[in-house]
Amino acid sequence: MNDVRPTADFAPLASRRASAARAGALAPTCRGLNYYTIDGSLRDLLPLYMDEPLLAHLTPHLREMGELAGNRLHDLSDACERHPPVLHGRDSYGRDEEWLEYHPAYREMEAIAFGRFGMHALTHRGGVMGWPEPMPPLAKYVFHYLFAQAEFGLLCPVNLTDSSSELVRRFGSEAVRARYLDLMWSQDLSRLHRCAQFMTEKAGGSDVGAGDLLAAREGDHWRLWGEKWFCSNVDAELAVLLARPEGAPAGGRGLGLFLMPKTLADGTRNAYRIVRLKDKLGSRTMASGEIVFEGAVAYQLGALDQGLKQMLVMVNSSRVSHLARAAGMMRRCLNEALQAARHRNAFGKAVVDHPLMRRQLLKLMVPTEQALSALLHAATAPEAALRLITPIAKYRACRDNVTVATGAMEARGGNGYIEDWPNARLVRDAHLGLIWEGTSNINALDAVQRAVGKAKAHVALRDDLADRLEKASGLPGQFRTRLEGAIAQAFRLAEEVAAHPAHERFCRMAAGRLYHATTAAVLASEGQRLGAAGGDARRLLLSRFVLEHRLQPDQPASLEAQRWEDEATDLLLADAPVPLAQAAALLMR
Repeated sequence: MNDVRPTADFAPLASRRASAARAGALAPTCRGLNYYTIDGSLRDLLPLYMDEPLLAHLTPHLREMGELAGNRLHDLSDACERHPPVLHGRDSYGRDEEWLEYHPAYREMEAIAFGRFGMHALTHRGGVMGWPEPMPPLAKYVFHYLFAQAEFGLLCPVNLTDSSSELVRRFGSEAVRARYLDLMWSQDLSRLHRCAQFMTEKAGGSDVGAGDLLAAREGDHWRLWGEKWFCSNVDAELAVLLARPEGAPAGGRGLGLFLMPKTLADGTRNAYRIVRLKDKLGSRTMASGEIVFEGAVAYQLGALDQGLKQMLVMVNSSRVSHLARAAGMMRRCLNEALQAARHRNAFGKAVVDHPLMRRQLLKLMVPTEQALSALLHAATAPEAALRLITPIAKYRACRDNVTVATGAMEARGGNGYIEDWPNARLVRDAHLGLIWEGTSNINALDAVQRAVGKAKAHVALRDDLADRLEKASGLPGQFRTRLEGAIAQAFRLAEEVAAHPAHERFCRMAAGRLYHATTAAVLASEGQRLGAAGGDARRLLLSRFVLEHRLQPDQPASLEAQRWEDEATDLLLADAPVPLAQAAALLMR
């Protein structure tokens, strides 16, 4: 007869202490880290793009934002994700004064974004974060980049308040500017007038010109009648929107731009109703909804036949904000993947030491670093070149965000699919970047058919890239020649596609190659400049990865031809700076 061991011998294996001990085998998340101090790429690059006095002044604020993003803001965002806004149709007296109930965590996030850092106002007036003058757009987008690593949804109201105020400043009457601009730029949340953008209608999403919201003149203002189908930041104090003035022609040329307040001058509620909130896949912390206009008062902004053209001022700015969000979210995803790979063991060694995982991490790193370079480039590029940079970066970086978020989820394994961990939410939020401010098709068409075909903006961008490479003295000649050849091919393809309407089906291909050509050149320039100054030249290696795997992704003749990647991968996954001589040598293998 076999001896039966006492149950007590096995009980310790099921104890709370044993369960807690096993938790040590799970890799941690990025919670608790400072997202600014761990971002060597951002800290290395900012001196190349930002004037030294401003950077010195902002560095403590950037460090504070990084600390908040990895700690308090991280926790607030998680609480808001679990407790999204709730629409109430009536007030306590039964009046049809619909209102939104927000979790206190959302209001605290607003206090950080609008109050503490003034992210909506820092490019418009002095005094934000103690800087005496308005800051350049670069400063704003760097804060967006860090904030997005913890919270995606609130950046919509921040960006819309910022960019809409520029529409009011440019196109509003003197009375409208005097009434609203100071309120839109306030950091006092009791005075702040947040702004929304209402463009989409049932009849027209991407085809904005199909909208039928009617505007009827009444004295010094207009009355709005109809519906808007997708309204982000739906209960904002102000909204900019497109409507068709009574008697105006059909199509985009018949649309005017208007500013609509939530509350009228006498304190009464404007005549529109929030019908319901959207149950969205992602961006759940921010309220999006549907609105019915029942004669709502609105004020004309600019010429009535220029509304769509004027609205594009905001759209272009918003697209760069989306690039900042995509770049920030990819950085968070990459950091989460590195945390998982470095702190989890499998088959006798750390996951990060397995060659296939190292290759997967590089596939996450390359588009992440591309997006950061694209963001800093877009924030400082010549205006003429920006006309093309904006749509190609919005198109490609937002698509890459989805791929990187999915890859980071896979790197964490089963936990990545569970809502207790950050990856599932990152995947959901990433998809919204494909929709807001134009789908992939719309951005590709805008880039190739309009920016290249009509505005000839590619000439300015090509000159800008040539100038950057010219200033990157010391770049190995053979690699420079390869890079310049690939860039020329990408721009030639865009010209060919733009020249013939029948080639529309190639617009996405052309836009993607323009993005990869641009980022390959910018990465090479950055890497050479940093390396020559005695810093980290790793961006030279990243430039070659873009050139060979994204811009010219043909398979090599042999695996031996890719042997350089093993050494490059080891350098890029290590924390130590890459010496210029070592990076330059790898470019030539």
